[in-house]
Amino acid sequence: MKHLEKLAAIRELMAKNSIDAYIVPSSDPHISEYLPEHYRCISWISGFTGSAGTLMITKDFAGLWTDSRYFVQANQQLEESGFELVKLKVQHAPEFATWLAERFTAGQTVAFDGNLASLMVANSVKSLLEPLGVKVNGHVDLLGPIWENRPSLPTNPAYLLPTESTGQSTIDKLTEVRAEMKKQHADAHLISSLDDVAWLLNIRGTDVNCNPVVLAFVYLTQTEAHLYIAAGKLTAAAILDLKNSGVEVQAYVSVYKLIPTLNVSSILLDPKRSCYAVYDSIPKQVRIIESLNPSTLLKSVKNEVELNFIRQTMVNDGVAMTKFFKWVEENVASGDLSEMSIADKLQALRAEQPGFKDISFGTIAGYKDHGALPHYNADKVSNYQLASSGLLLVDSGGQYLTGTTDITRVISLGEMTAEEKEDYTIVLKGTIEGSMAVFTKGTRGYQIDAITRRPIWATKRNYNHGTGHGVGFFLNVHEGPHTFNGAAVDVALLDGMVSSIEPGLYREGKHGIRIENLVVSKTIESNQFGEFMDFETLTICYIDTSLVEKALLHQEHIDWLNNYNQWVFDKISSKLNEEEQNWLRLKTKAI
Repeated sequence: MKHLEKLAAIRELMAKNSIDAYIVPSSDPHISEYLPEHYRCISWISGFTGSAGTLMITKDFAGLWTDSRYFVQANQQLEESGFELVKLKVQHAPEFATWLAERFTAGQTVAFDGNLASLMVANSVKSLLEPLGVKVNGHVDLLGPIWENRPSLPTNPAYLLPTESTGQSTIDKLTEVRAEMKKQHADAHLISSLDDVAWLLNIRGTDVNCNPVVLAFVYLTQTEAHLYIAAGKLTAAAILDLKNSGVEVQAYVSVYKLIPTLNVSSILLDPKRSCYAVYDSIPKQVRIIESLNPSTLLKSVKNEVELNFIRQTMVNDGVAMTKFFKWVEENVASGDLSEMSIADKLQALRAEQPGFKDISFGTIAGYKDHGALPHYNADKVSNYQLASSGLLLVDSGGQYLTGTTDITRVISLGEMTAEEKEDYTIVLKGTIEGSMAVFTKGTRGYQIDAITRRPIWATKRNYNHGTGHGVGFFLNVHEGPHTFNGAAVDVALLDGMVSSIEPGLYREGKHGIRIENLVVSKTIESNQFGEFMDFETLTICYIDTSLVEKALLHQEHIDWLNNYNQWVFDKISSKLNEEEQNWLRLKTKAI
């Protein structure tokens, strides 16, 4: 079926079921950002492949709501689909619900599949529409009946990580979560988010591309723990290990039988990380405590074992990045390099490093104007050939048994313009100021966002994405609950949180710049004025100085850059051959 045919089939089912608007979120029953093929509903219906968006269909309108990261991509991919782009003003806001509230009247019906909508999104829709007399039905699946040859749920095996790798046993993690449950007077707790399940039980898998997670739920009480996972995914030895940790393994689908029959006084659910279908099937007599999963905050704080492994991983990843940029520089004149071929080469170089399992997201290799698309992914149609001019932006990462990496660098392939150098230097200034920040304990992410943007705002420039996000330990490259953006997220930075710092500038039709390092927050001093923290930079890869307009930097920025590049050379040079060392020595030379 073509996209227009799929849209027509959905509208036919809407008419049969007296539905006036149908909402399709980008999600699954675990409220995942990255999805198994079985749940890539938006891509199947409309052709849009971005990781964030919502489709909304009425009898005479079909729209995709997404944020500025995807505007150009969406315009291209939605051609001849029957859908049009609706530009979100605020990232992740349910603005489609406001659109409906402005147009719908009492007696009309809005529907969605509650397995694909978070409790938070469902509540936003209901709170806006139900007071107007609009009916909201969160238990309607219109895709299942028409999706021919739908990909099945993944059956890949899962495996357990040893405590030597994670620094904390499953028994200890269960104890910590139960202590938080007790504080919130929760008798039970259902965990749906895949990275929380993975962290809690030290379990990993390959059910989602680039994310080492496995489709599963965990149900906890103070005395019991149940893992709901598809049969055959775990070996008998792994099942025994879990049993010895107090975890009983049950069939994945059994969780849907458990929830309606719960016999507890209260249950803790995370409204951002639990689907509406589960919430709405909980017996009415059970008090629902809507709160952040305790594991989400616990997971964000890396222990010393994890941090030491991450530092080791950064060395290996830095070696791969160095070999990659040397290879690009030496081969670009051949005319044989393209955005897609260099992404493949980078993955191959990472695969040579110890413990490599996969890339941590689809590599963004944006040459010239493609660099201005923050979430660009080259395909056979868009794939640019590289030449000895213009800027190349590469945003990439690796999944290693010893950590997750995420790094962005921009290099010049030749013939730099004054505008490119100025934009590059201003972004670099933001990266440096964010990295150098000293702040009091209790500081929130939006404060770091402002510190990082300050030198960019000072030039009347800006970028329309967040400054940073949490990063998992051999887990999701995007990890909460903290984030560095303008939203007033009430999560303080804690010792051991790993985050990205990644300001940028984008000139549509020209070039894009983003310079990203990962950092870990740590306490540095306590005195009469309070407790103070700063960041330790983790990422190890040279920052190109050929694009730097030195006059735009203060001495503290120059010192930071020179010290950083020297540190990079010192950390990885012993793992390079003599030719590579000489090349890197030139790249890290002080300015």
